[in-house]
Amino acid sequence: MVTRTERKTRAEQKMETRQRLMDRAVRLFSRRGFARTTTAQIARAAGVSHGAVFMHFGSRDALVRAVAGEIGRAITDRLHELAADRASLRQVLRAHLRCIEEREDLYRNILTELPLLPNDARTAWVGIQSAISTHMAKVVRAEMRAGTLRKMPQALLFNTWIGLVHHYLANRELFAPGASVIARHGRTLTNHFLRLVRSQEEKNR
Repeated sequence: MVTRTERKTRAEQKMETRQRLMDRAVRLFSRRGFARTTTAQIARAAGVSHGAVFMHFGSRDALVRAVAGEIGRAITDRLHELAADRASLRQVLRAHLRCIEEREDLYRNILTELPLLPNDARTAWVGIQSAISTHMAKVVRAEMRAGTLRKMPQALLFNTWIGLVHHYLANRELFAPGASVIARHGRTLTNHFLRLVRSQEEKNR
């Protein structure tokens, strides 16, 4: 008969194994990219059987989706906190870049390999960007009402920001060879974007 303590231990072991697989997947996807990383390599790095990957995630696609979702939650949770605290747009942009920088290799590999990822992962990625846009919009609306930002469609404002950041990430070897493009150019990107979207009155102050 299995005791309550033993059931708890087994549940904890299951959670620990799942988390170890996630951690190793993040590490390998960050280092090698998605196309060049197999589930067998992830299992070997985690010190478990190959079948354990499918026991915990069901499929490789589900594992990829979980990894993409984890980075998305880290970003959106932080932006949600800032939006609730009525942070400035500059603070939100900086927090967005810091979250990306913490997982820059992984984020960049998702970005550049997106067409090759499973449909669920691509859908999750779109959802992440939509959530980021929603949190930014709360701050943007407040600053537009205050007159510090130019009146413009919020979707266009967000797409300008994300397009700028993604361009630098996708071309990291051009802008920051062998280094973090966010660490090297994050402040410049933030300042440039804010100059583009500030109202004329704000610029004249």
